[in-house]
Order: sequence, then structure tokens, then C-alpha cells
Amino acid sequence: MNKLSIVVAISENNAIGKDNQLLWHLPADLKHFKEITSGHTIIMGRKTYDSIGRPLPNRRNIVITRKSDLQIENVEVVNSLEKAISLCNNEDEVFIIGGAEIYKNAISLSNRIYLTTVHKEYEADVFFPKINAGEWLETYQEYHEADEKNSVAYTFSTLERK
Repeated sequence: MNKLSIVVAISENNAIGKDNQLLWHLPADLKHFKEITSGHTIIMGRKTYDSIGRPLPNRRNIVITRKSDLQIENVEVVNSLEKAISLCNNEDEVFIIGGAEIYKNAISLSNRIYLTTVHKEYEADVFFPKINAGEWLETYQEYHEADEKNSVAYTFSTLERK
């Protein structure tokens, strides 16, 4: 595998979710996520899978869980991030899509972060780990104002490991 990438949307206080749900509804971010990940493998924790509720189409879905007997139709189920990554040896880019514990374990292994920053602070119960600015170089940034479909301003960024 050439690149292990993280795809995440965070608030200004690094919040990513509450009660196993996203904190905002940004159709532009959902479209951006789909464009980035379609045709690739996505790796996620079981709670993230549960919040989505189904395998995402046009992607190979791998779910990490501690439940040794869990089976999900059209999803590969493994019990560690290392095992998930090992299934992807022949792929150019694989995407980690959550949740907090998977992000925490994957950030040191990742080469790239596709980051959406939602320009507001939210009350949350799960947070993205602090990004060490000394380890990452921002190679792309695109700011968007709130509009009739997206209720809050946001920025798409790409960070590459230095």
C-alpha cells in the first residue's frame, strides 16, 4: 500500500461526534468524502459503521471490532487496525474514516489527512486527536462560506506528512 490516508471532518474544538452521530449536516462535505473515497477501501470502527448503518457503495468496506463473532454482509470484519491494513497491500491509497479510537491509532501510521474543518465549536463526546503541526504540511486549502445547503462555513484541506 502506498498511502494510508485519514478522512475526517472536525469542528474548531476537534469535535467529531456526539451520541454516535455527526454534529452537523454539510452536503458539500458528504460529496467531498464520496469523491475522495469512491473506488477505494475504507476502514472504520464498528461504531462508525453502526452510525452509517450500511456498507458504503462503490467502496471496499472493512470494519474493526473487538466482537470476534460479528459478521456483516458485504463487509470484511477484522479485530485490529493492523489486520485491516494488512488486507490492503496491493492498493494505492486506503482511507481511515473513523471513529475516534481508530483515528488515534492510525494517525501515526498515516501519510495524508483529508481534513474538513467546520468553523464552529460543538459540544461532543468524541474528538479527533490534536494534529501536530510540526509533522504535517498543508498542501491544499479551499474555504467555503455557509450557504443555503451548508449551514456553517467550512474549509477543505489536505495535509501531507513531512
